Amino acid sequence: MPTYVSDEILDRFRKVTSATAYSAVWRLAPPDGQEWFASANYQLCLMRGVKAYTPGKTLVGRAQTLRFVPARPDLLKQTRKGGGSPEYLAMGKCGPNDVLVAEAHTFDEYSCILGNMKTRQLWHNKAQGIVTDGAIRDLQMISDEYDLSVFAKNRSPAGNLPFLESFEEGQPINVGGVLVMPGDVIVGDDDGVVVVPADRAEEVIDWIEEQEEAEEFVIGLIDAEQVPPGTYYPISTETKERFRKWKAEKGE
Repeated sequence: MPTYVSDEILDRFRKVTSATAYSAVWRLAPPDGQEWFASANYQLCLMRGVKAYTPGKTLVGRAQTLRFVPARPDLLKQTRKGGGSPEYLAMGKCGPNDVLVAEAHTFDEYSCILGNMKTRQLWHNKAQGIVTDGAIRDLQMISDEYDLSVFAKNRSPAGNLPFLESFEEGQPINVGGVLVMPGDVIVGDDDGVVVVPADRAEEVIDWIEEQEEAEEFVIGLIDAEQVPPGTYYPISTETKERFRKWKAEKGE
């Protein structure tokens, strides 16, 4: 069973940027006992080619995954099941703290995965938004009326056919060169989209919160001493320990 990330942890992630989340994830060490996996680290956590199409709107939530594949007539016999189609099953899993994450992975940058009519299900369910390496259409309505955050490769008036068809939901997917597992934490803002592995989410947000406090401490040192930022930043282990000692002396 995948790790379930609580709403409380998600609320903590809402206070951070994608840049900070990225810094935290790529630093993650391999799980205990799996040090031999060091070459397969967590640095592939920032989606490539996926941009913010609702500037100013942030996005934090658990990933509900959907995969599109190249369309073909025999495939449509399997996938066109009305409300039981893969896309609607995936959106049906999306609630107030969930994000629909869809792999399109197509050479055609103008084929859309969703428009306003299908996306209405996400609005009904009060989902947080959409992330895809495909295109999106009816953006104005999705953004303004549905109040969804949208991160995509492109926007276009076209539909999914003849290039794409939704195929399966609830499985690991590749979006923008990043593995997304169902339940992973998605952190998106105008800088981009970062994927936080669900089973490391609490560890990541603990690191972020301490790091942000330490950065405020370092800013104080830089300003007080009028030294170049490189004197204390990036924050070394020695400076981090100095921060912890300072915090302990304050009784925090």
